[in-house]
Amino acid sequence: MRILGIDYGDARVGIAISDPLKITAQGLETIHYNGNDKIVLKRLEEIFHLYEIDTIAIGMPFNMNGTSSNRVEITKSFIHKLKCKFNNVLIVPIDERLTTVAAHKTMNFLEINKKKKKDIVDTISAIYILEIYLNQNKKDY
Repeated sequence: MRILGIDYGDARVGIAISDPLKITAQGLETIHYNGNDKIVLKRLEEIFHLYEIDTIAIGMPFNMNGTSSNRVEITKSFIHKLKCKFNNVLIVPIDERLTTVAAHKTMNFLEINKKKKKDIVDTISAIYILEIYLNQNKKDY
């Protein structure tokens, strides 16, 4: 069984996946969906057919002071859709503050071309979200 990491954004959704031993996180892809959740849910269904997934760690975009934003409410609505579609999967919200900042720092360190950054920032953020979950749950494996 594997864990899926999701960075749910306005126009793109970053996807990361754990290895079968649930030790490491790898970037899988970025889904461009422009606000149409049906596109995301269809692609996730395809991913579920390729991998045995028992948990989804999804980023919750809290404000820096810990308060909820409009984006948190939109993410909660998407989580509800995930629960309806994948009712046998554990869905865990993860505080994703600063994951995008960390993703940009990583891309700058790696000297990623500015044009490519937009395409991979969400996938890298999903990796960080999944790593947070993996680190919080190491003792459980």
